[in-house]
Amino acid sequence: MRRSILEAVQDGDWAFEPLPCDEEQYEPTAALPGSAEKLDVLQCRVQQGLPLWHPSDRRFYREEAGSIA
Repeated sequence: MRRSILEAVQDGDWAFEPLPCDEEQYEPTAALPGSAEKLDVLQCRVQQGLPLWHPSDRRFYREEAGSIA
């Protein structure tokens, strides 16, 4: 399993960056930015050692998942 930012902070590794990851290894989210649902997705990604942001995540209110504006 990937090392997460949480483990890195516990170890004092303040320069931690997640390992590069193919965007097909995790799903984008259509959750609205700032919503509880989006925060839950980000929390799960952190715990799994994945990048926080997926290139196809919904970034704006007037946008659908998968469309990069």
